[in-house]
Amino acid sequence: MKQLFNTQFASTSHVWLLILRISAASFMLTHGYPKLMTLIEGGEIAFYDFLGLGMTASLALAVLAEFVCSILLILGLGTRLAALPLIITMLVAAFAVHADDPFGKKEFALLYLLIFATILVFGAGKYSVDRFMEKK
Repeated sequence: MKQLFNTQFASTSHVWLLILRISAASFMLTHGYPKLMTLIEGGEIAFYDFLGLGMTASLALAVLAEFVCSILLILGLGTRLAALPLIITMLVAAFAVHADDPFGKKEFALLYLLIFATILVFGAGKYSVDRFMEKK
């Protein structure tokens, strides 16, 4: 019964952080890769301009977050810093892009937001490049 209410982190929490980091970032790559291809192909870009910088710049920022930062999360490299653009992107997706949509459309962005915020708070864990670099 005591173990059921234990609030200490178990050694398995590092494994869970690894699984959470890799799976969430891999799922996000499926959103970032098509955006990257759109940016590279150089055709007409129709993308939500959330900062007033232009559609191309906004798309480039989304690619940076969803593709580049996702790869950094998978590696566990600069994890907390890489989580920040993903958090910002999910906030924009939930509260700007889907502002007028029903909750069901915002839900995925909010779930990603919670996952990336958790990674921001707890970091990469023991199984990461961050941890390897910390030891040196």
